[in-house]
Amino acid sequence: MRRAGSTGGARLARVTLSRVVEPGDEVCGRWIREVGAPEAVRWLYGEPGQPRGMTDRRWAGLRARAARAAPERDLALARDAGVRFICPGESEWPAQLDDLGDARPVGLWVRGRAGLRLWALRSVAVVGARACTEYGAHMAATLGAGLAERGWVVVSGGAYGIDGAAHRGALGAGGATVAVLACGVDRPYPRGHTGLITRIAEQGLVVGELPPGEHPTPSRFILRNRVIAALTRGTVVVEAAYRSGALVTARAAQRLGRFTMGVPGPATSALSAGVHELLRGEAVLVSDAAEVAEQVGDMGELAPDRRGPVLPRDLLHPDAARVLAALPARDPAGTGEIARRAATSADDAVGRLYELRALGFVERHGDGWKLTRQATAPVGGDRKGC
Repeated sequence: MRRAGSTGGARLARVTLSRVVEPGDEVCGRWIREVGAPEAVRWLYGEPGQPRGMTDRRWAGLRARAARAAPERDLALARDAGVRFICPGESEWPAQLDDLGDARPVGLWVRGRAGLRLWALRSVAVVGARACTEYGAHMAATLGAGLAERGWVVVSGGAYGIDGAAHRGALGAGGATVAVLACGVDRPYPRGHTGLITRIAEQGLVVGELPPGEHPTPSRFILRNRVIAALTRGTVVVEAAYRSGALVTARAAQRLGRFTMGVPGPATSALSAGVHELLRGEAVLVSDAAEVAEQVGDMGELAPDRRGPVLPRDLLHPDAARVLAALPARDPAGTGEIARRAATSADDAVGRLYELRALGFVERHGDGWKLTRQATAPVGGDRKGC
């Protein structure tokens, strides 16, 4: 097995560094940017030099990792699993990841046939709690399906709860979805989602920073979220408690200048408390895929106007509506009293009252007029009142 640094190739060097450098390590990211990936690998294998700002202990740890790296083996394992490695600057590399600066991934391992760069151009992240409610799962699946039907790529983390529901919604609609993992893309995690992640790889893409066989850790989950935020045009948080990784994604999206949205839940739900906190800040409230697309889409991609049902009394002429409003709620009233309350003449009031009777809003009671049950029924048919 050849040493990773012996070829001097930038690609093989980055494969090596993906095994050595932890995701989101800005000190190493600055070092790689300043000296280049091949030179960084040569330093790791004994050439003079040590990155500025790095302690001796940490440098020794990186070199120990490098001693065990086998980039050719990683590439061979990846090929056997249908996985490819893409580097910054290559045609498939999503340029928006460069917004992460020195926290940009060294490279990405990609499983699936589609082109990541093109898919990322029109993508939205849908994230949230693992231990979600039925409401949250329903909203995530509905958003995933609705966005997919509108031609958007749904990006999430492949986890239980909101992530899985969003992926399934997109897949069920025959759409595109991307799972960004905090482990090697050849070993689905969580194991209970092996079938789902396999299906995503067949119909969409599975992406990660870590080489084949690598396992997830708590810090890797958190740092993975910056990739989800940077890859997409915006992030929707469906359910999230105050201490939630989904909020990390949303805040990363805000720092990167991406759109941040939240789906509201019950005010008493701890799983919606984090979302509500976002909505008290700069996040935008959304309730369906059309409203998400309005935020992240192109000019003219507007959600429909929201309004309540049109009631028969909404169609009345303003003068007739004013006479109708002048009738008392229960007891009959005379024409003169109705005209006075409506600020009109008695003749006009009589004409309007007969018009309203023909429409079923009022009825005669001796010398007076009274509202019918149709006129007094509240909006939505709820006759109990408040």
